[in-house]
Amino acid sequence: MNPAKFFNQQQKMAIQNAIHNSELKTSGEIRVHIENHCEAELLDRATEVFHVLQMHETERRNGVLIYLALEDKKVAIIGDKGINEVSPDDYWQNEIADILNHFKNGEFDIGIIQAINKIGDKLIEFFPIEKNDVNELSDEISFYNN
Repeated sequence: MNPAKFFNQQQKMAIQNAIHNSELKTSGEIRVHIENHCEAELLDRATEVFHVLQMHETERRNGVLIYLALEDKKVAIIGDKGINEVSPDDYWQNEIADILNHFKNGEFDIGIIQAINKIGDKLIEFFPIEKNDVNELSDEISFYNN
């Protein structure tokens, strides 16, 4: 399966719009990455993608990655140092559980969009939009066909 074809164009735009709208209220950055297989331990691979996408280079270190390996049915959420320092220890696990509940019902786009919205709310809480804020990272979904 080509990960870029997993969602139709309307679903992709809805995901990107959720990212864009969340980032209008925070200096934080959210990305979604989708691939077929997790080619390493889940958190190791998600961390690798986090770095490939240069999410660790945001000014406030407040980037968040939602990582999906479709065929392996794996999901991870990785937050950078800034957001991890202010979030409860179980925050990412709770968000993953919510995503997986939607996935079980075949609501893949809804699960991701709701996670983006909740993560955006958390980012707003600790990293509200700043004067002259710049969108540091693309809002587009990242795909890797492996």
